[in-house]
Amino acid sequence: MSDGVKILELINSRQSDRKYSDKKIEKDKLDRIIEAGRMAPSACNAQPWKFIIVTEPGLLLKIADAASAKLIGMNGFVSQAPVLLVVIREEPNITSKIGGTIKNKDYSLIDIGIASENICLQAKAEGIGSCMIGWFDEKLVRKILDIPKAKRVELIITLGYSLSDEREKKRKPAEVTVSYNKY
Repeated sequence: MSDGVKILELINSRQSDRKYSDKKIEKDKLDRIIEAGRMAPSACNAQPWKFIIVTEPGLLLKIADAASAKLIGMNGFVSQAPVLLVVIREEPNITSKIGGTIKNKDYSLIDIGIASENICLQAKAEGIGSCMIGWFDEKLVRKILDIPKAKRVELIITLGYSLSDEREKKRKPAEVTVSYNKY
């Protein structure tokens, strides 16, 4: 089997896991997961991110509480994850910032998306489940983790040994989302 096929299989098997065991993630695996995010490409090599790895049980519960919406039952699973990775948007370098202004695009958000997916794919390769969370009380997360007010918390990524059943991916057909040479 070629490496290309293996990578596509990894991509196809990666899912948003919402149920975790209490087994701790080994440090060497966690280090490789973080390295995959750190090594992600970014516009003008700006690397506009900082990753805060939360493993301390008291902090985990506080962040999980900030991520849950009890009234609508959203994100209650976050408290099960033994690791939360908080992704902060940092100021891009001047070249990326100028390019973004000229092109009216915030490349830093694209860069964070790339780094976050690298993290989730490496997690899957390590046998670790993940889920990207965008719904949380940003102000509270900043307070809990002493993040400066000027910084944006863009994502929280849950990491843990998954107890979720593997689900079949449901995607729009390729004819709807892909075309060659014209719209």
